[in-house]
Amino acid sequence: MNRTTVERKSDRELLVTRTFNAPVHIVFEAWSKPELFKQWWVPKSVGMSLVSCDMDIRTGGTYRLVFSHPDFDQPMAFFGTYREVTPHKRLIWTNEDSDQGAVTTVTFEENAGKTLVILHELYPTTEALEEALAGSAQGLPEQFAQLDELLASGS
Repeated sequence: MNRTTVERKSDRELLVTRTFNAPVHIVFEAWSKPELFKQWWVPKSVGMSLVSCDMDIRTGGTYRLVFSHPDFDQPMAFFGTYREVTPHKRLIWTNEDSDQGAVTTVTFEENAGKTLVILHELYPTTEALEEALAGSAQGLPEQFAQLDELLASGS
């Protein structure tokens, strides 16, 4: 069974790794096709839904994700810009919805039909990383498990 590791690399860096039992082109698609991304990105346990997912997956392109939750009156939007899109190799994007947003780098490495995904986030401040560790980062193992399920289902 593949495990997700979440570790703090420095005062401002978070590193998350997991190996998926699927070739790199399939795993990359799950990160870059909105219809697939929507199926795994939100941890089911948090009760949120991803109501819209606009992704212009190219260097210089933008994304906008809108979430709703029964406890919140207004939907929440997260958005940013893709700094680098190298198909089947790397995605780098900014999180511009607040001045505490991280720069996220996801690399994909295929080995013997499996894909190692390495997610690296660099936060502008130690406080921003602390907040992520107490909040959104806790959902990453569940998100990656959901991605694993999606890949296993062959969707």
